[in-house]
Amino acid sequence: MQFRGKTGAYLEPPAGQPTFSLVKMAREGLLVDLRAALTKAKKEKAPVRKEGVRIQSNGDTREISLEVIPIFQRGRMERFYVVVFQEELASAAPKERGNRKKTPTAKNGASRENSRLKNELAQLREQFQALIEDHETMTEEFKAANEEILSANEELQSTNEELETAKEELQSSNEELTTLNEELHNRNAELSIANNDLLNLFDNVNIPVVIVGMDMHIRRFTPPAQKLLNLLHSDLGRLLSDIRPNLDVQDLGLMVGKALESVSSRELDVRGKDGRRYQMHIRPYKTGDGKIDGAVISFQDIDSILMKHHLDQANLFAQELIENAREAILILDGNLRVTSANKAFYRQFGVTPGETQNHTIDDLGNGQWNIPKLRELLEHVLPNNGRVDDFEVRHNFPRLGPRVVRLNARRIEPRTGEQLILLYIEDATGKYQ
Repeated sequence: MQFRGKTGAYLEPPAGQPTFSLVKMAREGLLVDLRAALTKAKKEKAPVRKEGVRIQSNGDTREISLEVIPIFQRGRMERFYVVVFQEELASAAPKERGNRKKTPTAKNGASRENSRLKNELAQLREQFQALIEDHETMTEEFKAANEEILSANEELQSTNEELETAKEELQSSNEELTTLNEELHNRNAELSIANNDLLNLFDNVNIPVVIVGMDMHIRRFTPPAQKLLNLLHSDLGRLLSDIRPNLDVQDLGLMVGKALESVSSRELDVRGKDGRRYQMHIRPYKTGDGKIDGAVISFQDIDSILMKHHLDQANLFAQELIENAREAILILDGNLRVTSANKAFYRQFGVTPGETQNHTIDDLGNGQWNIPKLRELLEHVLPNNGRVDDFEVRHNFPRLGPRVVRLNARRIEPRTGEQLILLYIEDATGKYQ
């Protein structure tokens, strides 16, 4: 973290990648004692001093002292250490004055060497003991870590088996979901078809129909119901009592509510504001399981039914009159083709239905009715709502001889969109004799 003073005699940056690791920069002979002091200071949390540490620097060997001092700071978990290097002063032998020679005794030198070796041996033992303790500690830690790894491995194997089981379950669930998705897709397609059929059915029904729910809110209605009940497309979901129908009724919602309370069908004759009469049917709306989920309101135009009935009766009466009339009568279409003839025509002119029906008037009786003026008059009857009055034809009819006939033609419409020509043929021969 910091350098103080001249540390080049004790620390030297190694070759290669730059580093600030203290043990990597320690000079030769210093690493063992330095590491041992650091380890001891860390364990004991107290200063550690080592003396007589021999290091090599620039080819020389000298002894130094080093001290490792822990530094504690409040509020911080991180710990720092101060490493102090000190040079040891060599003890000099006393000098004799005069011309006497300095003669170190061999005994004192051997004693100092033995003392130094004993100190080094004691340090080595301490370091070795510390290494043994560290090794045992690390061995215990490795054993504990190994046991934890084995336990974790067993847990991982158990987890792997559980994952395999979960994978199989997920695969089975995925297959079930795929099958369910296909069923839902088919149901959705069927529902879409049913909905389209229902929409087309409602759009093509000519009867006013309204469907309401149990809460009396409008669900659906047919196009004819829009005019009769004064509805708009935005009225879907609206309360039935809030609408103002074109009917002389007090409260349509109240009437439908009574029908739902009684769970029975009701039929009422109501009158529209235009004077037309309708038969209103109120029936419960039943679901597939038989539950009541609203009501269906339909209206039947009584006047139209009566009018159609009267028209059918009138047409039947007219057909009977034509069939039993004394004059010969032909019914022609727009191409002047005979659609029907009465008994009097067959009797007077002596022809059969096979010779008459589905034949044009020009082809009847070997061309006896092929008269350009008559055809011109008949062709103007339908498009111009014209008529033919007392048109005389003199002709020598087969089996009848000379005859004078008088023709009258009118346009008739027995059914809506169907236009025909009613041709009366009067035998006027007696009037000219």
